[in-house]
This record gives sequence, C-alpha cells and structure tokens, in this order.
Amino acid sequence: MSDQLEELIKEIASKHGIAVSRDDPILVLQTINNRLLQDSSKAQQAQLDQYKEELEALALRWGNDAREKAERILNASLSAAKDAIDQLMQEGARSTAAGVATEIEAAVAKFSGPVRDAHRIARLNVFAACVTMAAAAVALWAVLH
Repeated sequence: MSDQLEELIKEIASKHGIAVSRDDPILVLQTINNRLLQDSSKAQQAQLDQYKEELEALALRWGNDAREKAERILNASLSAAKDAIDQLMQEGARSTAAGVATEIEAAVAKFSGPVRDAHRIARLNVFAACVTMAAAAVALWAVLH
C-alpha cells in the first residue's frame, strides 16, 4: 500500500508540479476511494459468484429437465415402435395362417376325389364280400340239406 502511495505522490508531483505529503487530504481521499473500489470489487465478485452458482443450478435443472423429457420421448417412441411391431407381427401371422389354410384346402381338394373313389371301392369290396358270404352260406346250406 505504501508503494502505491509513493507512486501516487510522484505522479502528482510530475504531472501537476505540486508536492503533497502523506497526510494531505487529497491522499486521504485517494485512500478512501481505493478502499471503496476494493470493497465494491469484492461485493461485485461475491454477487458474480452467487450469480454463477445460480446459473449453474439453472443449467443443471434445465439439463435434468431436458434429459427427463428426452427419456419420456424415447420411451413413447419405443412403445409406439413396439405396438407397430406387434401389429405387423399379428398381420403377418394372420396372412401366414391364411396362406397355410389355402394350401391345406388346395391339398385336400386335390386328394378329395381319390379319397372319394377309395371310399366307393371300399364299399363295393364290402358289398362283394357280403355277396360272397351269402353265396358261401347258400352253398353250405345246399350241401348240408
């Protein structure tokens, strides 16, 4: 502090050509002004630090809010995608089932004629067997009487 005072005394003497002593009222005012400037600077620095803390808190809160909103949007998108996938899978399953049913019906239609013929032949065989049994019974009766 005394170095500043000495420099100030020298500056006043060189610029204005006036010699001032350490107890001069001008130097007292200068000291008071320096003190007020220092106090003001400290108060402003404290306010700036407080403002910085508030800004950091706001930025943190905004970051958290943005992350929460992004998570909600992402969850909604995932849910919508899952629903769309489920719907597409159900439609695919339905179309596959319909295709399989069509193929089965075509195969059944293809074999229904031969199966019908086989049934008719089986009935004719049963009828022929019955006729043969009846003829054998008549022949047996004729031999025994």
